[in-house]
Amino acid sequence: MIKKIKVEQLTKGMYVHDFNCGWLNHPFLSSSMKIGDEQTIEKIRSFGIRELYIDTDKGYDVGGAPTMEEVHREIEGEINKVAEQEVVKIDTVSVREEFAKAREIKNEAKKTIQNIMEDIRFGKQIRTEKIKVVVDDMIDSIFRNQDALISLSRIKERDEYTFMHSVSVCVLMISFGRHLGFEMQLLKEVGMGALLHDVGKMIVPQVLLNKEERLTEEELALMKKHVEYSRMLLEQIHGIPETALTLAAQHHERLDGTGYPLGLKGEEIAYYSRAAAIIDVYDAMTSSRCYQDKFLPTEVLKKLFEWSGYHYDRTLVQQFIRCVGIYPVGTLVRLEGGLIGIIIKHGEKSLLHPVVRIVYDTKKAQYIKVPFDIDLSQPSKKKGGDRIISYESPDKFNLRPEMYL
Repeated sequence: MIKKIKVEQLTKGMYVHDFNCGWLNHPFLSSSMKIGDEQTIEKIRSFGIRELYIDTDKGYDVGGAPTMEEVHREIEGEINKVAEQEVVKIDTVSVREEFAKAREIKNEAKKTIQNIMEDIRFGKQIRTEKIKVVVDDMIDSIFRNQDALISLSRIKERDEYTFMHSVSVCVLMISFGRHLGFEMQLLKEVGMGALLHDVGKMIVPQVLLNKEERLTEEELALMKKHVEYSRMLLEQIHGIPETALTLAAQHHERLDGTGYPLGLKGEEIAYYSRAAAIIDVYDAMTSSRCYQDKFLPTEVLKKLFEWSGYHYDRTLVQQFIRCVGIYPVGTLVRLEGGLIGIIIKHGEKSLLHPVVRIVYDTKKAQYIKVPFDIDLSQPSKKKGGDRIISYESPDKFNLRPEMYL
């Protein structure tokens, strides 16, 4: 049986099923292992792990500890409460209308951050004019319809992760900042900080960025230095606001002080930096990386909610769920009746009931010649076709969801 325990309850003879720390690249060879000595337990504590899962069939038990199923049911219930609240959203154009412009902005942003990082690698001077233009264009697009740019920024290849991660974090930071009511000047400044938050990785040995195996403890310590390098580099660039510097310097800090590089706690971390920490992990975990396959957005939101007991601001996690939605626009889902469709619009009354564009029928094993939309907030005419039961992989059905938006 898989159970969740606090790290203080961990003892020799227990079998760790999952370290429950998807936000970091821990130095252990595997995510599961038998605890053989106190030194291993101390190392687990030192990496900021507060709770983990044990397998009681392979090691000692903890009486009264909740099972994984019980934990998941509780989290799903809490997230559903958040999702059921009415969402106030103002779009001036549809996703389809904004899509072409958003694609141009995404490509320009990717090229800009790629050029900046290459200039840093070769010691060239960085100018902020282009950065400001790209961020302004992103803000304009997001205010017209944020889902177009968010859905496009989710599309990234493993070999372009470093660049596209910066773009995606910027898009999500601006969208989240707008949702939180940030004033325009603050949106521009946090947008710059988000786009540049990982520039310090250009000083880290490139072999570490592309390593497919787990980093060693020494390599992980070196990788963590990228935050300090980012701050150092941005301080040397004329025109970078202090807000952007702070966001880049604090996006790996954690609410309970287990983050890095300074181990800041609670209010010591800027409000927008606490928001950026959530975004950084969300995008990293929902992306394919050289050492990790991507997780489904819903699963990542559940983990963020679970970790918000210690590492993340729970109120901000709840607001982030309301901002991006449990089922982001552009994702492929399966309905209870066997239809496969693409989320094209968030539900106006509940995030649990979006509008789905149907493109495939699993019962007939055929594509829909003329795709049609189902508003899950409305009573369904087809029995069992009114509820999302799972995400689906576009590759499995040889689909490109963005073509249907």
